[in-house]
Amino acid sequence: MTPAADGAGAGAGWDIRPGRGATDEVSSHRLGRRLSLAALFEAEFGQRTAATILERHLAESGADEATAEFARGLVSGVVAERERIDAMIERLAPQYPVVQLARMDRTLLRSGIGEVLHSGTPSRVAIAEWVELARTYSGEPARRLVNGVLGRVVRDAEAGAHRAPTAGPE
Repeated sequence: MTPAADGAGAGAGWDIRPGRGATDEVSSHRLGRRLSLAALFEAEFGQRTAATILERHLAESGADEATAEFARGLVSGVVAERERIDAMIERLAPQYPVVQLARMDRTLLRSGIGEVLHSGTPSRVAIAEWVELARTYSGEPARRLVNGVLGRVVRDAEAGAHRAPTAGPE
């Protein structure tokens, strides 16, 4: 999947067809990440919702049900938790205000954080996958940013910093 070089049309030029052997879980999740990234990135342009865009990409790619389910979970999680995720980015990387990040970098961070916190994917696997996607679609500075922010998210989550407060006696 590569973005169109000319940038014409949000999402234009994304190659999201499944490769051979997309039936195993690793390949399925890898394709699901790419599909969700494409949908969330295209949604940044405000023409359609990420869910609508994802359904189009799923139909075009012929993705299997496991891939579709994983991609839908990522997209819905990122959309539902966007404000919380953006607040985490602002807190963990204050030198990179969310509104000033390139659309792709913002989408990579949001997606990676969403998967790390809400997918059940082992954090090391999710970080490695999103770092590779950042390197591929944005470059070395984004790779370092994604790696650093996701690493801090995992450390904070392990320390309990991202857990919802529990109701208890006051």
